Amino acid sequence: MISFNFKDTIVALSTAKGTGAIAVLRLSGPEAVEITEKLLFTKKLKKITLNKQVASANLFCLIVDQKEVIDEVLVNTFVTPKSYTGEDCVEVSCHGSIFIQQRLLQLFLNNGARMAEPGEFTLRAFMNKKFDLSQAEAVADLIASNSEASHRVALKQMRGGFSQKIKLLRNDLINFASLIELELDFSEEDVEFANRDQLNLLLVNLIQLITSLLNSFEIGNVLKNGVPVAIVGKPNAGKSTLLNTLLQEERAIVSEIPGTTRDTIEAELNISGILFRFIDTAGLRNTEDHIEKIGIHRTYDSISKAAIVIYLFDVNELNSFELNNELELLKIDIQTAKLLLVGNKIDESNSQSIHNNYPNNQIEFISALEQVNITNLKKVLAKQFEFANLESSDNIVTNARHANSLKIALDNLQKVKEGVQTNLSGELLAQNIRMAIQALGLITGEVSSDDLLGNIFSKFCIGK
Repeated sequence: MISFNFKDTIVALSTAKGTGAIAVLRLSGPEAVEITEKLLFTKKLKKITLNKQVASANLFCLIVDQKEVIDEVLVNTFVTPKSYTGEDCVEVSCHGSIFIQQRLLQLFLNNGARMAEPGEFTLRAFMNKKFDLSQAEAVADLIASNSEASHRVALKQMRGGFSQKIKLLRNDLINFASLIELELDFSEEDVEFANRDQLNLLLVNLIQLITSLLNSFEIGNVLKNGVPVAIVGKPNAGKSTLLNTLLQEERAIVSEIPGTTRDTIEAELNISGILFRFIDTAGLRNTEDHIEKIGIHRTYDSISKAAIVIYLFDVNELNSFELNNELELLKIDIQTAKLLLVGNKIDESNSQSIHNNYPNNQIEFISALEQVNITNLKKVLAKQFEFANLESSDNIVTNARHANSLKIALDNLQKVKEGVQTNLSGELLAQNIRMAIQALGLITGEVSSDDLLGNIFSKFCIGK
């Protein structure tokens, strides 16, 4: 539940905690300029007066506390409404000493500011209509982006591409809902303001657009959280060696003893701007070892959650027929993931025998130990998730909350479509249209609650 007083002036450290070259403290609110001004002096210790009506950039001055010079700083002021929050804002860049950061923060608190809550600067920007709710959430996604692809999508959403699409969909529904509501007002006169053929055409277009957005969530989710890749295969196929080779570090224990890996090991790697989450798993085999059985169970759990399953096999152990038998058993567990066949240990065999044993050209052959063809394997992985189309599209859903609202809107629109086809009354049609409008409004914040806003902004970092 939000209980912030937006008449307060807030302050927070906006740069990461710890020692650095510089640190930035941010103030926002009606007294941001006055509170800062109390502490500013020239090099000759003369008081500095800030102009509240005019923004200033990189004003060099001293911060002084009771004649004690605390630091030399640069001050930037932003005046209402031309600031991030839409309020008067001040940013103070100081030296990055933790002592200085804490001393300045305490000075601002002593002079009338209060500590900002997580996400409160961005919440104020939303409340002041600097951007809508989905754009505000994109700010958090942009800060958390850890790959080129997730950065690109978050930046486009923050700039409003996705929001604009949702607002257009919602406006189309509002316009038609108003006509149906008008029909209800004149129900005794049997007047039809909303042409049912036009409504049906509109519904077909809206359902198609929302379905497309929902389908994009699958790719949007992996863009945001990383592509989960399960490395599976029989014991001693070289799964742990492959993980270590991809990461260029000894992340997993490698041993010739079968069953060494008893639990899943996860590690992240950025390949061609895409974040992959590799999961090294326990080898698949029949075993009486209780602990190893638990590890194998977790292997199958990783398979069910993976976007890509690398089935790694030893080219010296399995021929093509045996490999196909292994894959038939595995297909039961692979539902939606893409299967990538990788033949390992080619350094222990010759190319002719490999060609004879595996005529299937859909297999990638490597030596994880000798790092042969690893670069090509990375290219193949990246190609599974090519994002060239993101350059021209803003409409990628990355947020589970947005996907849920779209699903509610879609369900209601499909009910309206069925109602139109069966000549359902305008009153029943209007009810489902209103529910679809509300669901779309929850995405952009045109419909919101204190609980919803509190839940969203509590996940932001303090200072943003």
